[in-house]
Amino acid sequence: MRMTVPLRPLLAASFAAALALPAFAQDAKALHLRALAATCANCHGTQGRAVDAASVPGLAGMPASYIVDQMKAFKAGTRPATVMHQLAKGYSDAQIEAIAGYFAAQKK
Repeated sequence: MRMTVPLRPLLAASFAAALALPAFAQDAKALHLRALAATCANCHGTQGRAVDAASVPGLAGMPASYIVDQMKAFKAGTRPATVMHQLAKGYSDAQIEAIAGYFAAQKK
């Protein structure tokens, strides 16, 4: 007994799935970026908004170029720090730039 699959519904479902892939990829990329940025929350506050009187700065609204420069200085060991030099070494330059862009886009 041979089973046949209606071709038209199969093609329609495949086409719909293909259209949804770019949106899914964007959502996955945004989720990954938020997850990277969330690693900063313990010290720099949720979404980069530090609590009042914090000893570390909030990152929200800072220029991306400033954040990148500081992270690279931490990574290279040219800026003194307690733990940031160790943390910065765990990020690639692309990740640092992405995180900097994320915080630069946040409102203070």
